[in-house]
Formats: sequence, structure tokens, C-alpha cells
Amino acid sequence: MADFDPVTKAVVPAAGLGTRFLPATKATPKEMLPIVDKPAIQYVVEEAVSAGLLDVLMVTGRNKRSIEDHFDVAYELEDALRAKGDEERLSQVQELVDLATMHYVRQGEPKGLGHAVLCAKQHVGDEPFACLLGDDLIDPRDPLLKRMIEVRATYGGSVIALMEVPREQVSLYGAAAIVPTGEDDVVRVTDLVEKPPADEAPSNWAIIGRYVIDPAVFEVLENTPPGRGGEIQLTDALRTLASLPSDEGGPVHGVLFRGRRYDTGNKLDYLRTVVQFAANRDDLAPEFLPWLREFLDQAGS
Repeated sequence: MADFDPVTKAVVPAAGLGTRFLPATKATPKEMLPIVDKPAIQYVVEEAVSAGLLDVLMVTGRNKRSIEDHFDVAYELEDALRAKGDEERLSQVQELVDLATMHYVRQGEPKGLGHAVLCAKQHVGDEPFACLLGDDLIDPRDPLLKRMIEVRATYGGSVIALMEVPREQVSLYGAAAIVPTGEDDVVRVTDLVEKPPADEAPSNWAIIGRYVIDPAVFEVLENTPPGRGGEIQLTDALRTLASLPSDEGGPVHGVLFRGRRYDTGNKLDYLRTVVQFAANRDDLAPEFLPWLREFLDQAGS
């Protein structure tokens, strides 16, 4: 087996404008919208940490300062909680500071996901890295990212997460052409298409927001022209890497994910996610679920 460099860093693009959630996101980053009592971005960082990635680079933009504040020390808040003797909430606040080594870089212009990843070049250097998108939350009981890192250690190159979606929904995602390997949940990716029409999609296995990427992607991104929507697409760069040999940054493999994924990218899916998370909470479910059943009964009458 080849000796591939380990993955130790995570990159989290968080520079989007969040226009689907206006007016809430005019002054509050979309990534800071709460899923019950934690902002979505915290779940993403916790996922990276649980996979062993303690070095996290956040790619932000203007009006995203509250993300940095969330993972920083809040002296006044800590003093107030300490004075109240509220040790439980004090511990929750303090744990955020030590969760990971956080770094930040700004994406000056909204030029697409590929450009956001390119902003991480100086920090990442020539190491492979994980990329986690904040719109997708993966259930902690389904360690997808850890599995992807294992696949990278076996095959090298890059690894993307793929999830089967109905054919009529494939145009909302990037779609992959795949061939099997000797492992049930691992495929070789031969082609990628960003948001294809349903009748032109190579499969209904869609790319979801988890990647483990070879550093060769940076040179490819620097030479990738704007694609769909006038943006530099990460999918286009990965498509190039899929055609390259291992000594040039290829190939690309996919992990077929059949676990629990929660979407926060639009209002309806965000509401579904909040309800699902609340329903899974031991401290909330005993009161929340009976109320929800009663509400639905009344709404249906």
C-alpha cells in the first residue's frame, strides 16, 4: 500500500451571503442561525474535530465577525455566568474556545466554492485537507468524514461524499459518473457534472458537502475558468483531478453515504432540520413531541 500524507486540516467555506434567509441574514451570518441552541457552524466544526481534525480554517467574508466571536473567549459572559453559579452554561461556553485551533481568512469576492477553497492555499500548503460545507449537517452517529479519510489513506487522491437522490432532484447537485471498486461503499469517480438537467446526469449519485482533497487542487483551481453561474466551481477542478494519475493529484473516489444528513440550505429544509434535532434531544423530546403531535392533529382538522 502506498504511503499517503495524513489529513490533519479542515477548511470550512463560510463566506456566502445567505440570501435565501433574508432578512434574518442581513446582519447575522447564515452559518450562525441556530439548530435548536447551537449555530449550524458549530456542528460542522465538531464533526471535523470528531474525525481527528483539530486545525480548522474558516473562509469568511464581510459581516461574518460573529463566527470568530463564537469560537473566541467571551470574558464578560463568562464572568456573568460564574457570578450566577451557572457552571453548566459556563462549561458550554468555555469548551468552544478549546474545541479546535481556529484560523480565519477572508474571501474578498463571492466567486464560488472553488475560489473559496483556493483562499485556503497558503494555510493548507502541500497537505491534503478536508472541506466541509455548512449547509450539510451529518449525524454524529454516522462518521462519514472519518470514513472518507480512511479511503484517502487507502487510495490517495481526493474523496467526495455521494448520496443517492431522486432523479428529478439531481439538477440541484453535482452528479458523478462512477464505477465500482472492491469495497461496497467506495466507487471510482470518472466524471463530474455541476447541476446537470435530470436527463443529462451521469447518475443520481449526488455530491454532498464533504470532501477530502489532494493539494494538487490548488494549481487546478488557479487555471479553472469560471463555470456555471460565472463562478469558479470546485466540481470542475475535481473533474480534472479525476482524470489524472496518482503522481499528479488523482484519482477521485467517492464514498456512498447511506446515513443521516440534514440540509439547512433553504428555509423549508432548515425547519425540518430544527424539528428533527429537537425530536432527538432527550431534554426536549418528552415535551416537544406530544406538543408537535397535538399541533399537527389540530392543523389537520
